[in-house]
Amino acid sequence: MRLLDLIEKTVAGMGYELVDFEQAGRGLVRVYIDFAAQDADKGNIAVEDCEKVSHQLSHVLLVENAVYERLEVSSPGLDRPLKKMSDYIRFAGQEALVKLRLPVPGAANRKSFEGVLQVPEGDKLKLEFEGKEGPAMLEFALADVDKARLVPKVDFRSRKA
Repeated sequence: MRLLDLIEKTVAGMGYELVDFEQAGRGLVRVYIDFAAQDADKGNIAVEDCEKVSHQLSHVLLVENAVYERLEVSSPGLDRPLKKMSDYIRFAGQEALVKLRLPVPGAANRKSFEGVLQVPEGDKLKLEFEGKEGPAMLEFALADVDKARLVPKVDFRSRKA
């Protein structure tokens, strides 16, 4: 079984979603987890969630004789990457930064767009952004995306009632 499949199966079995995975130099394996879409109301991933997944993955990787030196498990962060179609559906209505593989003709040959994700229609993803002449809509396919991330929203105001 491939390492990615093994990690994804273990993480999903624990009730989390595998957001991203990377194998870095010197045997480092990084795993980014989030709550599954149906559990999004639980808030953000906590250190205890990462610790629980790390502990379980360590055991599974040992049993499966996976080759790695170090394992890091963390949350995807406020600027969560958007990798799958389900991410675009889940985060529709939120602000995102989308970088396409190729420039878009007619949009000043731009590759990067920041705007609000719209609900996908079929396999077409949509981003409403501010163009030179006002609001515009970018339609693109998942295969066209080089990188996409949510734009972090941080509220520094105190939580006084």
